[in-house]
Amino acid sequence: MLCDNCKDRDAVVHLTSIVDNAVTQVHLCERCAAEKGVETTVALPTTPLGALIKAAQQQLPGPVRDGTACTVCGLTLREFRASGRLGCPACYGAFDQPLRDLLKRVHGDHTHAGRRYEPPLPEGAQRQNSLLELRAALKRAIDAEQFEQAASLRDQIRGLE
Repeated sequence: MLCDNCKDRDAVVHLTSIVDNAVTQVHLCERCAAEKGVETTVALPTTPLGALIKAAQQQLPGPVRDGTACTVCGLTLREFRASGRLGCPACYGAFDQPLRDLLKRVHGDHTHAGRRYEPPLPEGAQRQNSLLELRAALKRAIDAEQFEQAASLRDQIRGLE
């Protein structure tokens, strides 16, 4: 199907409008659609990360080395910038410096400085077990109406908390 506007190229954008129950269809090529202000999926980045990478790369001073390619999968730096996806694990080594530059611009640094998981300390677990045992003993003392012992256990619990 040819473009309704230029009658030259194949139509890739199909617009349907309904006004007062009248259906109108317009078939446009990529160029004519862009002239009319219709955004097409071809012009948009394929992923949000691709848009971020493209915006960050435009801020780079000096020449950009788009010819760099991964020796394993053959992905080029230009293809990575367009898609926002690396092709294989070897790409991290092939694009080491551009990835570091990108991370530095996006996150402020190329090394992780956030929180780390720290397992609970052994003495913390031991303290928790002691508290559980004391609370169980306190409950037993209250049930047996041994209030002096219960008061002593209560004071020990408060000391540990």
